[in-house]
Amino acid sequence: MDLNNLNKKIDLKKELKTPAKVIPFIGRKIAVFGQHMGRLAILFHQIIKWMFTKPIEFKNIYHQMVEIGVNSLPVTSLTALFTGMVLALQTGSASKNILNEPLYVGTAVAFSMVKELGPVLTSIVISGRVGASIAAELGTMKVTEQIDALHTLGTNPVKYLVVPRFISCMIMLPILALYADIIGIMGGFVVSVYKLGVPSSVYYHDIIDFMGMDDVFHGFIKCFFFAFIIIMVSCYKGFSTEGGAEGVGKSTTQTVVISMVLILVSDYFITAVLQMIGIG
Repeated sequence: MDLNNLNKKIDLKKELKTPAKVIPFIGRKIAVFGQHMGRLAILFHQIIKWMFTKPIEFKNIYHQMVEIGVNSLPVTSLTALFTGMVLALQTGSASKNILNEPLYVGTAVAFSMVKELGPVLTSIVISGRVGASIAAELGTMKVTEQIDALHTLGTNPVKYLVVPRFISCMIMLPILALYADIIGIMGGFVVSVYKLGVPSSVYYHDIIDFMGMDDVFHGFIKCFFFAFIIIMVSCYKGFSTEGGAEGVGKSTTQTVVISMVLILVSDYFITAVLQMIGIG
């Protein structure tokens, strides 16, 4: 009897202590989140301020456009090509099983690539290739005090390091997504014609007859939001890196994970808003 009472008292103490630990923990997490949001807002304000302040670093912007856009073409091409091919294969196989004919393969591939898979997969590829690179580069500069050296020399790090990357990413990601759409549709065309036996004219008219410019703009507009997420997260994580080489590794990993999660989560809400206003 005494043991039962003792166990009840211990359980009661644990229950009383648990809320006392959980509430401060939640409060600290909320405070840290608010701190990060405030710093991100300050960084964005500085980007907008320095973006329109002369002199404009056209040479640096061009270099970053090549790094972000041109150097990402091989991996973007492979991703889009095989995505379009597997879409056509799966759509054709499913329609064959149900209707005995591979119908509307071009429509399924084109709509999937243009509205969803083209922008999303391209953004994920860029977050892994470019976002990680930016976070690692800026993080290394931060821990080796090169950013402090820029301050000492009278150069604003945001203007010199962040603004060219911001402009380049906002320009090149939508272009890469449109390129990925074309490559994906071409991949679907190859599988449809040579694997499924769909006439090329049928594949072409499946796209032209059902797809409008609203559908193209639907995916194109998403890319600007995804580019904003990638560049803001990567630059912020790079600038807030601490702890030497280990800190650089953590910042790089966090950049990729956070960017991918935000892209996938925001995709739903952006799609809902675009559909609400009648775009796609």
